[in-house]
Amino acid sequence: MPCRKPGRAYLMTFVGPSTVAEQSRVSIKYQTDPRAQMSERLPAVVQPFLTWLTARPAPGETASPRSASSFVVSALAWMLVGCGLSLCPLLLVEPPYLAWLLLPLGLLATSCGLGIFQVIIFHHCSHGTVFRTRERNRRVGRLISALLLFKRFDDYQREHMLHHSPKKLLTEEDEFADFVLGMCGLEPGMPKREAWRRIGTNLVSPVFHSRFLLRRVRASLFTGDKAHDLVGLTAWGALLLVAAATGTLFELSVALVLPVTILLQAATVLRILCEHRFPEADLISTRDRAFVCHATTGVFPGVSPPEMSASTVASVLSWAIWWSKMLTVHLFARIFVLVGDAPCHDFHHRRPATRRWTDYIHARQEDLEAGSPGFTSGYFESWGLFQAIDSNLASLAATARDAIRH
Repeated sequence: MPCRKPGRAYLMTFVGPSTVAEQSRVSIKYQTDPRAQMSERLPAVVQPFLTWLTARPAPGETASPRSASSFVVSALAWMLVGCGLSLCPLLLVEPPYLAWLLLPLGLLATSCGLGIFQVIIFHHCSHGTVFRTRERNRRVGRLISALLLFKRFDDYQREHMLHHSPKKLLTEEDEFADFVLGMCGLEPGMPKREAWRRIGTNLVSPVFHSRFLLRRVRASLFTGDKAHDLVGLTAWGALLLVAAATGTLFELSVALVLPVTILLQAATVLRILCEHRFPEADLISTRDRAFVCHATTGVFPGVSPPEMSASTVASVLSWAIWWSKMLTVHLFARIFVLVGDAPCHDFHHRRPATRRWTDYIHARQEDLEAGSPGFTSGYFESWGLFQAIDSNLASLAATARDAIRH
């Protein structure tokens, strides 16, 4: 992916200001853009990695075409490698101490593959944009929902189409609002500190995860659709029987069941909480395209790199700290939570039917620089997963209880 030095400003605005007027500021120079700073201060050899990690292209970077089927292969690869790594220390008779380091890496990789299936393949099948025909998208979607305990595809597709309607977004009929307010127990007007407390409690609560899993199992394996339910029940039943017969139930539970249940659920909570914010009351009441723009935001893993320092020691320390953050906190966020095109969820809400989602990084940037034709507002963005969630919780705290209406 060749890249050149930035020659023009990015057209963008940031999440956070409290008034529409403040949010309308555009044409922020590239010097304030973390990704442009990375391009300017770091060698070309690391730019492709930074593009993937941040989900933002360097200024002038050219796109590399990618097929939808490559995401299917990627998801399978992440899961197979992850399960393999997890099983290594579990199946060895006397695993060396260092072998246990493979377990968290394996669980993370498996969770990433599951996230890609959820966020990319299952989701875009509901839009009919993964495979050529509507029927094939539906068949694959139904298979994924049965095997990975996602909501029955037909039900999910119907509800997800409502989610994309400005008339339903952030209402009682919206799947996002239902999850945030119903499943997570958050409320409009709730102080941000209390919202964070409930989120933290939910993530480690056996009661929350049991309730979440029960909801998933009912929506996936006991739907009343006999053909669909039979696939999932047969697959999971056969897997458990084989594991029991071979004495590997514990190994299966750790390597596969744990990621499919608790880890995927934790990642889902964090991802959904950063996808949408609650705009001002006047925008919510209009429910037009401007409302859609202000209700969604791009979330990019990363932070601005340090400036060049006259002191060699200070410069080395600053860069060491920056790389440590990028390769721990932000890399973890990208692999575990912000998988696939999740960072560019705002682009998806503006162009839900586009097949350019396979190149979501460059497609969003091109739409941003073109002024997002058809929409009155520019793009909004936040750098860092937890900063984005914090901003969205602040917007929920500032929302009146009666704003989320039917």
